[in-house]
Amino acid sequence: MEFTTERQNETVKAWQSMEHEQNYTVRVSSSARRDINSHFYFLAKVSKDAAVRLRNTFNKDIRSLEKMPERNPPYERRGVAPGRYRYMLSARRYRIVYQIVGNIVRVNGIEDCRQDDSSLQS
Repeated sequence: MEFTTERQNETVKAWQSMEHEQNYTVRVSSSARRDINSHFYFLAKVSKDAAVRLRNTFNKDIRSLEKMPERNPPYERRGVAPGRYRYMLSARRYRIVYQIVGNIVRVNGIEDCRQDDSSLQS
């Protein structure tokens, strides 16, 4: 006789649902690539190692959007259509701003959270 708890059943269901997750195609816009390079070169003036770590973190976080990009909150700013963008925090002070269209995640920009966010308004 096999005994399982309710928590074990929930864990099994969660693992099973993860097996059937949709994979998204992630596309990085040219402006987002410019943002990555800009942040990289700015930090490289101070520390090349830190700049490489930052770029690696951006790449890892962007790749993570292939699975469950809906997990991140909506990007709500004045002048931006509600629900159009989402964002995720990266490297503690950067926002990766993206939108989901069908099974494609389009990364639109990477902002320093300490900067004005008006550049993505459209």
